[in-house]
Amino acid sequence: MKITSAEFIISNSDASKCPNEPLPEYAFIGRSNVGKSSLINMLTNHKNLAKTSGKPGKTQLINHFKINQNWFLVDLPGYGYARVSKKTKETFQKFITDYFETREQLVCAFVLIDIRLEAQKIDLEFINYLGEAGVPFCIIFTKADKIGKVKAQQNVAAYKKKVLANGWEEMPQHFITSSSDGTGKESLLTFIDQINEGIFKEKGFI
Repeated sequence: MKITSAEFIISNSDASKCPNEPLPEYAFIGRSNVGKSSLINMLTNHKNLAKTSGKPGKTQLINHFKINQNWFLVDLPGYGYARVSKKTKETFQKFITDYFETREQLVCAFVLIDIRLEAQKIDLEFINYLGEAGVPFCIIFTKADKIGKVKAQQNVAAYKKKVLANGWEEMPQHFITSSSDGTGKESLLTFIDQINEGIFKEKGFI
């Protein structure tokens, strides 16, 4: 897939006010400072589509971007550490779960994991939540350029071991990416494109 257009549509904190167009949506989420905005900008060929910041927790709303006029990329607030009050953080979590549990257009969630780190408890808890809620998801390992290919594969293998020990029968589908050198971009966009093609065929659009 080649992304030829990426347009910001709306930001809000209410899942019921998200766009009502019947287009497939792919939601990106992860711990604060995992490199989500940089990944989104890399995928869409835009330097500033998603706002990047050195401050964790910058994204605080549900952000919808229309891609190629036929699907939505959804940038969700990070979970975990952020310099916000406990009350505000609880509000984030409520509208995040509302989005995942009520959004009919959601096709797949992408959970971003920093490949340099050992499996974090909050990440494992979040993928368990998605599994229990029946939300289709994949894992995207970010910042692969920081550690090298061999170490990246070793860290993914260690992560898989943790996931299986946490009650999963198999490792969820995953991608290894780098926003700096474009690693994983083609495979990730091909994955989305293949799902979209199946959806559009089913609806008789193609």
